Amino acid sequence: MFENLLQPTHLILVLGIAMIFLGPKKLPELGRGLGESIRGFRDAMRHDHGEPTDEKKNA
Repeated sequence: MFENLLQPTHLILVLGIAMIFLGPKKLPELGRGLGESIRGFRDAMRHDHGEPTDEKKNA
């Protein structure tokens, strides 16, 4: 069912629909926000796995 989900034609179609609904001015803002949220999530996951933070080192 999901084996051919990410074909290039599907990705182009999704991008086209996003351009219609959001407009070309909002897409960079949306991408930037998505990137920052993924980066924040990765940082939070990295700190939860026992790596010392700056607060723990200084205390």
